[in-house]
Amino acid sequence: MEKEATEIIKQERPEASASPIFVETEKMFERLSELSREIGHRAFEFFQQRGRDFGNQLDDWFRAESEILRPTPVEITENDKMINVKAAVPGFKAEEIELSVKDKTLFMSGETKSETEKKDETTYYSEWKSNKFCRQVALPGEVKIDDVKAQLKDGILTIALKKTAEKDETKIAVKAA
Repeated sequence: MEKEATEIIKQERPEASASPIFVETEKMFERLSELSREIGHRAFEFFQQRGRDFGNQLDDWFRAESEILRPTPVEITENDKMINVKAAVPGFKAEEIELSVKDKTLFMSGETKSETEKKDETTYYSEWKSNKFCRQVALPGEVKIDDVKAQLKDGILTIALKKTAEKDETKIAVKAA
């Protein structure tokens, strides 16, 4: 009995390590904090674009939230020769959209400007707003960067990317030693 008591006393307590649940929870709260800051910055941009008129701050916040938390919907399909990407970008003109491809990633962005003609009148209230989107998507394979076609019709952006030719399978003969 005395020997057991001695052994218990000599046992060291293992180092306290953070539980995986707490680590994940901490990461989640950090990400929520980051998202909240992004939304706040974007909402303030909308507020400034509106001319700093008070009374619609909640609209600015919801608009920023929608832009950041609900990205532009896309659909990616492929066949033997092509990768096709469709993105819903209602309200944008072709000249307001920028596309680029790098390292199997497609980058899409666009910005509309709310332009209203100001004749000899003062605007009392306006809900015309500019709009922005930014989206990057991973492509399922390598593409020919110099052979990309994009078309905008009825608010749907269609991008056709030709795949690079994959190397043909090489057969290797095995010789007996």
